[in-house]
This record gives sequence, C-alpha cells and structure tokens, in this order.
Amino acid sequence: MQIKPQVQFYAVLEQRLEHTFKQPELIVQALTHRSYGSNHNERLEFLGDSVLNLAVSQLLYKELSNLPEGDLSRVRANLVKQETLHQLALELGLGLLIKLGEGEIKSGGQSRPSILADALEAVIGAVFLDADYTAAQALVFRLYEQVSITPSMSAASKDAKTELQEWLQGRRLRLPVYRVVNTKGAAHQQTFEVECEILDLKISQRGVGESKRSGEQSAAKAMLELLSKQT
Repeated sequence: MQIKPQVQFYAVLEQRLEHTFKQPELIVQALTHRSYGSNHNERLEFLGDSVLNLAVSQLLYKELSNLPEGDLSRVRANLVKQETLHQLALELGLGLLIKLGEGEIKSGGQSRPSILADALEAVIGAVFLDADYTAAQALVFRLYEQVSITPSMSAASKDAKTELQEWLQGRRLRLPVYRVVNTKGAAHQQTFEVECEILDLKISQRGVGESKRSGEQSAAKAMLELLSKQT
C-alpha cells in the first residue's frame, strides 16, 4: 500500500519535533488555517502562545540570571515576535503542511510570516494538549537551541505591546487585555480589529492589522498615544 505524501510529511515533522502524537488529529488541526475550514488552528494558537511565553520566560530566567525584569521582557519580545517564529517555522518545514483555502494559496499564504508564526504556536499548543506542559516546554527549549540568546537582545527596539506592558508594570497596574472585536474581508484577505483594554484605568483603544498579532500591536500603539496625551 502506498503511503500518502501528507502522512509522510507529518511523520517527518514528528521527527523534527521529537514528539509522536497520540492524538494525530491535533497536529492536523494545528496546521489548518481558518481559510481551509471550520476546524482551524486559532484556538490552539491561543493556547500555544501562552505556553510559548511561559517556556521562553523560564529559559531566560535560567540563561540570563543577572538581567532585571525590564530587560528580560525585551529579550522575550525578541524571541516570540513574528519574525523569529516565522524563521523557526520555516526550519520545521511547516509551510509545506499548512492547509489553506484556494484564495490563500494563490496569495502566497504558505510563506506568509503571520500564518507560519501562528501555525508554530498552534503546534506548541497541540503538543501541550497531546502530552503535558513538560513536553511542550522541552519542544520550546529545543526550538531555541540554535537561537543566539544574549543580553544585547534587550537593546533592540521595543514593540508597542512590550512598551505598554512595561509602562503598566512600572505603575503596578494589571497588564492589558486584548480581544478581537471584528474581522473583515475574505478568508485570505482578512483584517482584524483588536481592542486593547486597561481595566485598572477603565480605558480602551482599538487597532487594525492583517493578523491578530499585528492588530494587537496597532491597538497597543493607539493606547500608548492616548496615555501620552493624558500624562
């Protein structure tokens, strides 16, 4: 019996991840974009984002033991930003496996940084659900083995979300809450309207981006502009 190429690709991916799925439907869902069907990867991406941030925080706490909190936050922002995740996803070959709708394929979705970065987070979330946090943490540590992690990364320019987080932490306020409030356009050309809310100050701002990630950055930037006018 001939093995389907897709199955072969999944087997290769499991080797690269060093994780064999007991629930193979999870990895299939993790690599399914919303343009392909309703059983897509956005919930797994949400979960994987939290797992990734915790695991990277643990990694930095160990590797950069002398850095203060603010510098650790900036280094982490560099490690979990779209560009870094995109590169890690390329190294895993995720672009060959992502299921996309026809319109997204035609527009080059298989190589789009936002789609690949989101897929990687979904894969991390899938490993977490298939096994446990220890397995997901080990995967994150392996992914970053070839990434140069140094204190100098903290000198990189801060993105809006990191800057807003530091502004709030410096005033002992709770971190902002981000939520998607609207999506527009066809599945392969969607824009996301995201709201950023600071509960302690009872204020919110909105931003728009081509992905949830960029929408959050846009909303955070709008919030920083509002705060600068109020202070």
